[in-house]
Amino acid sequence: MENETINFNVLKKGGVGKFLMIVVAIGLLSLHLNAQNEISTSQQLTAKQQSIIQIAALTAKGELPDLKPALNKGLDAGLTVNEIKEVLVHLYAYCGFPRSIRGLQTFMEVIDERKAKGIIDKTGADASPINQEQPKYERGKKVLGELTNAPQNRPLSGYSAFAPVMDAFLKEHLFADIFERDVLTYIERELVTISVISAIGGAEPMLRRHLSICMNVGLTPQQLTEFVEIIKSTLGEKEAKDVKAVLDEVLKNLK
Repeated sequence: MENETINFNVLKKGGVGKFLMIVVAIGLLSLHLNAQNEISTSQQLTAKQQSIIQIAALTAKGELPDLKPALNKGLDAGLTVNEIKEVLVHLYAYCGFPRSIRGLQTFMEVIDERKAKGIIDKTGADASPINQEQPKYERGKKVLGELTNAPQNRPLSGYSAFAPVMDAFLKEHLFADIFERDVLTYIERELVTISVISAIGGAEPMLRRHLSICMNVGLTPQQLTEFVEIIKSTLGEKEAKDVKAVLDEVLKNLK
């Protein structure tokens, strides 16, 4: 009523122009606040991304009792059945078949329990067919180049030169067979990757590399800081402290 009185008085004095200016100003202010809110939200991990981190970390750690509620939370957040299956399949490349298969078996139990309650979850899209015109090794090099923003035509060095078959496995299987599958985005796959590496520990060079890749594919320092907090609440203080030390180093090198 107070606003209506003010508007009436403005009009009564013949200030139609002033009234319109007030309306426009309020509209612009509203748009500005909405834009600020969108910017703020974009700096945060989505509920789906948070669930991906929790699911991957708990599966890699073998914490199956805690994995069940995390899987339920992921489905409730909007992850499809196929997206979660893809998370659990992807992580085997970093922590092995035993953890991956136990994760899948736990997920099967969760789906059955939800069906018994009358909850039917969205299956989601299957992976699209992959163009296999190029050799796998070349496709893997291309994907790795996209992830790292670096050319992949340098001579092999380090462990790749010491054991070239490992370089072939990485490029042909991990970066071709797995990363080329479009069920998950590069960002989602990198979240799975750094979650698993954080859970298993003792792989700081690989974690450092993939944290850098995370920023290459679009994650922000703020989102990676939030990632550390999720690791803390999911796995514990030690794991979070170790991840934070590596992240701090990566961010320092950006300056």
